[in-house]
Amino acid sequence: MAKGIEMREAHFPGRAPIDAYGDGGFRFADMSHRGSVLMLPSGVYAWDMVEGDPLAIAKFQRILQEAREIEVLLVGTGREVRPLPADLKAVLKAANISSDPMNTGAAVRTYNVMLAESRAVAAALIAV
Repeated sequence: MAKGIEMREAHFPGRAPIDAYGDGGFRFADMSHRGSVLMLPSGVYAWDMVEGDPLAIAKFQRILQEAREIEVLLVGTGREVRPLPADLKAVLKAANISSDPMNTGAAVRTYNVMLAESRAVAAALIAV
């Protein structure tokens, strides 16, 4: 009996630099993804965030699950820089993660440099 189409969460296993961003998405590892992404030590994941959404702790749970492997989290907040809420900063700090909000373009560039330096970096990038 046929099962039909199996929908899976978008995930690219492994670390990859970001080749391009804009038009509502990102290009990396010869692939493109529409929407926001989490660039984590375990791979690249689709992130259910759009510009202007609240930066709520619940949206950062996957990052917290990998906290032991992350020293720096770059948060690309869209076109404009938005500060991280105090409760989110506190949770990240308690997990020994240094967080740095910046516009998405700056976060992409910084992520690529830190990744090339083999740093323990992750990025939460809101698509622009």
